[in-house]
Formats: sequence, structure tokens, C-alpha cells
Amino acid sequence: MNKYILLVFSLITFCGFSQEKKTKEKENEFTATIINAQTDEPMPSVHIVNLNQVKGTITDQKGKFTIPAVANDTLYLTYLGFKSQKIKVTNDMLKFKDTKITLTELAFALEEVVVKPYQLTGFLEIDAKNVSLNDSYQYAISGLNTGYEAGNKNPSAVTKVLGAILNPADLLRNLFGKKPAQMRKLRQIKEDDRIRDLLAAKFDRETLTELLQLEKVDIEDILNNCNYSKSFIQTANDLQILDAISGCYEEYKVLNRKK
Repeated sequence: MNKYILLVFSLITFCGFSQEKKTKEKENEFTATIINAQTDEPMPSVHIVNLNQVKGTITDQKGKFTIPAVANDTLYLTYLGFKSQKIKVTNDMLKFKDTKITLTELAFALEEVVVKPYQLTGFLEIDAKNVSLNDSYQYAISGLNTGYEAGNKNPSAVTKVLGAILNPADLLRNLFGKKPAQMRKLRQIKEDDRIRDLLAAKFDRETLTELLQLEKVDIEDILNNCNYSKSFIQTANDLQILDAISGCYEEYKVLNRKK
């Protein structure tokens, strides 16, 4: 008799645990619908990537998607011909489950950009104040016939340029060493088929820079110093670039352990 009671109690406990697990999983999922901002029509096959959890998915025929997410996670939405968008998940969005997200066609997004031409008066003193100057700086090293340019927006630009010339290993150490968390994402990215499919179809490095939190120039620096050709860097798709960075990072870790 005691065995039957124990069996029934175990089944009740298991069912309760399973129900609790399913409820918790649903609480950690975000569901929404993506629509065209101009037509209000649902958009199928939009790629969504959770940048925090490194998970990806795509919208169905009704523009709907569900992705693992918690409050404050950032979702990155991309679709060919539309302006990419980042969305921060809130508690309200998780709670009400009827969120609608709009994407804007690039043609309409570009119309919002206003290009203001220089209004020249013909008076040198006035025009000199109105025309913005290029305040990038160029550096030359004795013995080398090439100049190197670095803008003033990055305080470490000079150090970075000199480091790349005098000791390429230092540049890799700086780039990888300062971004260990992002570099650890490489394995997670490579294991998600949705993200791999997305990267295989892209050549603009935008999704890759968002995932790894690197600038495009950093990606080029990494591959240059890992002896990848200029042709490869310019023509490879984002998935090939990801695999190249991953291989370079693994080599860096091996070399770094030997020191």
C-alpha cells in the first residue's frame, strides 16, 4: 500500500514540476508581430536575434515570432530592403503578448535624411566659419613611405596605428583582451542555426558587429593581422567572416597560453 502511495505522490510531484517548468519557460519567452510601417501588413521571414542570449528566429507567414527573452534583453531585427532596428524588451511587452513592431523600408528611411549644402556667401571670413573642417590627423614614420590616418574621435587612434605597425600581436591582444565576453559569444553564435543562416545571407557586417560588439574597423584589423587577404575581407559573407574570426581567436588563445 505504501508503495502505491509513494508512486502517486511521485507522479503528482513530477506533474507539478513539469507544469512549473513550462510556466517558467513561457515567462522567459517574448512574442510579438512585425508589420510594415508603410502598409500595416505583417512581414514574414524577418530575422530576429536576441543579442544578450545569442538566440535567433524568424517571423512566420503572419509576421509573428517567439524568442527566448527576459526584461532588458535587446532584440535586433533585420530584413532585406528595410532599416534594421533594435528593440529593448520590457516587462509590459512580456506580460501582454500583443506587441506590434514596425519596420521601415529603406527608401522611406532615406527620405528622412536632410542633406544641408554649404551656403557660401563669397566672404572668406564668414565661409571659413560655416564650412566644417576635416580634423583627422595623419602620422608618418621615418623609413616608411606610407602615411597613417586617425580621427580625433578615438583617443587611442595613434597608439592603435603605431601598435599595428610595430607589433601586430599587440593589436590582437588589445582587441581580443578587451572583449573577452564578446569573443566567448563566438561559440554560441556558431551553434545557433537561425543566426548562421542569417549571417550566410549577409555581407554588410551589421549583424556581426551588433553580436560581437566590435566596430567594422576592428573586424578588418583582426583579419588583416591573421593574414587574411583583402579580397576575402571585402567579399566574404558574414558567416565566413565569423568563422575566420573564430579561428583567429582560437589561435590567439593557444599562443597566449604559451606565454
